[in-house]
Amino acid sequence: MWRLYQFPLCPFSRKVRLLLGEKGVPFELVREDPWAASDMFFNLNPAGRTPVMVHAEQELVLSDSRAISEYFEETVDAAPMINGPAANRAEIRRLVALFDENFYADVTAPLLSERMKKRIVLREPPDSRMLREAMRLAHGHLDYMDWLIDTRPWLAGPTMSMADLAAAAQISVADYLGGIDWSGHEQTRGWYSVFKSRPSFRPLLTERMEVIRPPAHYAEIDI
Repeated sequence: MWRLYQFPLCPFSRKVRLLLGEKGVPFELVREDPWAASDMFFNLNPAGRTPVMVHAEQELVLSDSRAISEYFEETVDAAPMINGPAANRAEIRRLVALFDENFYADVTAPLLSERMKKRIVLREPPDSRMLREAMRLAHGHLDYMDWLIDTRPWLAGPTMSMADLAAAAQISVADYLGGIDWSGHEQTRGWYSVFKSRPSFRPLLTERMEVIRPPAHYAEIDI
């Protein structure tokens, strides 16, 4: 059995959870809070970041969500998520990087800092200017997603891929923290509603962080 060290609102942990769910890989969740990472966890991953996957019997430790995803793409044939010809695989990886890096830096990370870290760890009020800027930048990212969905069945092409998983993971955290305004983004909202109905996504909808509660629409399929 695989053991996944993760944090409930870590979008990269969520991406790996979605991938494992789609591929039917069984795993056990182990929570690791980023502000209180143990020495044992740093021994597993000196970077001190989730997710980390451990298979004790194989003495195998995997760190970094992209490295973990590539590993399971190469070792589990079911539900390929980096698929198609070389050009399509390159497009999938481009979009994964866009969501993992740009969307995270612009939207998810500021929301986590202002609405989670400041409340739970620092005991400080959020900076409303930072929140407004994150939501403004979210609109730009959703505009681009609207365009992608207008021109393709899924974000990177004809089938669901790691690009969709990466986007859904980031959006789910931002949405939990109240940072997504869905008005004017019917295409992306429809795509996200379809994604939320998948069995791999349902466990995410039932989880709640202590103290921090999501908006009422968070767990609804039709948002």
